[in-house]
Amino acid sequence: MTIAADGYAHPEYLTDPAWVAAHLDDPNVVVLDCANTADAWQRGHVPGAAHVPDNWAKNPDDRQHVMTPEQFKAYAESLGVGDDTTVVTYDHAQGLTAARMWWVFSYYGHRNVKVLNGGWRAWVNAGQPIDFGRPRPPASVTFTPRADQSYIATGDELKSACSLDGVRDNVVVWDVRSDAEWDGTAANYRNQRIGHVPGAVHLEWFHLMDRNTHEFKPAAEIRQILTEHGITPDKTAYSY
Repeated sequence: MTIAADGYAHPEYLTDPAWVAAHLDDPNVVVLDCANTADAWQRGHVPGAAHVPDNWAKNPDDRQHVMTPEQFKAYAESLGVGDDTTVVTYDHAQGLTAARMWWVFSYYGHRNVKVLNGGWRAWVNAGQPIDFGRPRPPASVTFTPRADQSYIATGDELKSACSLDGVRDNVVVWDVRSDAEWDGTAANYRNQRIGHVPGAVHLEWFHLMDRNTHEFKPAAEIRQILTEHGITPDKTAYSY
């Protein structure tokens, strides 16, 4: 898939194995392996990639929320990510944790971050080199967190957008979780309560991914899927 020509609204948020391979020796590019466990990283990774110690970047003292600015500053700098660094994230999970890491960096004002479309599977299928050694020592850098509140919604915002009777006409609340979380049959996902937000639409996140390649589906197909669920550009979307 050619990202730039595929109709995505922001193709710069994605990259491909060829671009990453061409920048493996670039000191201003840091590749982050967002696998769920260090074992996956040890079994093989993109050369020079660092395994992130917490691929959700959550506050260790409050696991419901993202790290504080001070915590994320230390986290980013420990990985060699500074204000001028280009970050590439990838995972083994159809983009789930790589996209999460993209969001956290974006939330803290770091705009130069990309997700490797297709992740580890795309890298291997492209015949790119695989490494088993340790990453290069992180550079001495300074990361300046600048929280952008437009990347997050508060509980009060969500409550004002919906009620027991549904949601406003210009709003859509999108539940991206599993079927079991949506219908309340799952009680082991660390949710304080079961069920879903009244009036929300349910579309689990992986329906936007190609299950074979682990790449995002083509933009036109994604738009069609979203439209079928009432998630359209004329509405303010809240996702959870």
